[in-house]
Amino acid sequence: MKALLPVALVSALCSSVVMAHDAGDIFVRAGLATVMPNESSDEVGGDELDIDNDTQIGLTLTYMVTDQFGVELLAATPFTHSVSTSSLGEVAEISHLPPSVMAQYYFGQSNSKVRPYVGAGLNYTIFFDEEGKGDLNGTDVNLDNSFGLAAQVGVDVNVADNWFANASLWYMDINTDVHTAVGTLETDIDPLTFMASVGYIF
Repeated sequence: MKALLPVALVSALCSSVVMAHDAGDIFVRAGLATVMPNESSDEVGGDELDIDNDTQIGLTLTYMVTDQFGVELLAATPFTHSVSTSSLGEVAEISHLPPSVMAQYYFGQSNSKVRPYVGAGLNYTIFFDEEGKGDLNGTDVNLDNSFGLAAQVGVDVNVADNWFANASLWYMDINTDVHTAVGTLETDIDPLTFMASVGYIF
């Protein structure tokens, strides 16, 4: 998907087809989303928790309230991350879903071939299927769900009638308490999420 996106962008700029983001339009974007945690936490044996990246299918649904303002809902298939420390290795595996709602502002005219946009809103992250690994194998690991702010930047580029390519970058404020048999760790995950997708306007 990431490799095809530049080709789509170049094709769009050379195309005479014009995309419209008009008031009342509904459009969906589907593609690959990569969650990249920027974590910090209480220390375990002198080390903070390290949470790896994961890529899943991302989906957004947008309603254009006006030609410039839209409301977007983000959904995805569950993300799964390995949690480790430098001294203990892998200590847990967690899964989560990060549904988010964004208010968006689109720059340019509604019929522009290229529509950059920014957004701000709220994220609710649901953790599940937590499992202890390594030194925590067989012990209970639980993460509190998180509610926080979210922000995004993105761009839509026309490729054909009603079709467009999209690239977007999200920031999510995700704070949670990690409960284990040896204590509770306050953890900030605060990931950046990059999504490359194809969209269709209804």
